[in-house]
Amino acid sequence: MLDTNGSPAGSPDRPNGSHWCPVSSQPLPTRVVLLAGPSGSGKSSLAARAGLPVLRLDDFYKEADDPTLPLVPGSTDIDWDSPGSWDADAAVAAIVELCATGRTTVPVYDIATSSRVSHEALDMARTPLFVAEGIFAADIVARCQELGVLADALCLRGRPSTTFRRRLLRDLREGRKSVPFLLRRGWRLMRAERSIVARQTALGAHPCARNEALDRLAAASAGRRHRASKAPEPA
Repeated sequence: MLDTNGSPAGSPDRPNGSHWCPVSSQPLPTRVVLLAGPSGSGKSSLAARAGLPVLRLDDFYKEADDPTLPLVPGSTDIDWDSPGSWDADAAVAAIVELCATGRTTVPVYDIATSSRVSHEALDMARTPLFVAEGIFAADIVARCQELGVLADALCLRGRPSTTFRRRLLRDLREGRKSVPFLLRRGWRLMRAERSIVARQTALGAHPCARNEALDRLAAASAGRRHRASKAPEPA
């Protein structure tokens, strides 16, 4: 069984127990490829290279004054790498609306200030496929599959040392947080990277490097079928 908590009423029926994710029926329904992976693994650049419309899931972070934000154990740092720092319900609602209408309104999130600074209209017209990328994308695989909108779910993986360097350079360039915070976070994530990938894989995202991810995106865009990873059953 798949977790249906939070699924809106009137959701499309789940496919008949199959774990195939067809993108080839006519007229083509809109489906989403969820692109997960550790912070700094190259999700944003890969999504841009794929040439598909993109929904930035990191824009659904909670704001810094949200009392439900989790802390890093033994620290006063907010744990921005915990799914508890992210609004999964709002992200799923945006995906469903995009699949149904091609349009939605999304927040514009400023990571440096940990706040939603604006909202913007996102119009994908009637594209048959789009990418939703972010570090928590794997956490909504089961819900998107249950709602009948999932085309594929991927988890980018690579060398933890490479991810560390890429993440730190990006975060310093963009001034995302203070240097001490970025270094603490960076070392913690590098040590945890393999377990992060393992968790996202267990949630139903297929672990792969960049070239395989591009191949799967191209196949989905062309209407070919991939066997999606089976979402885990709840305990």
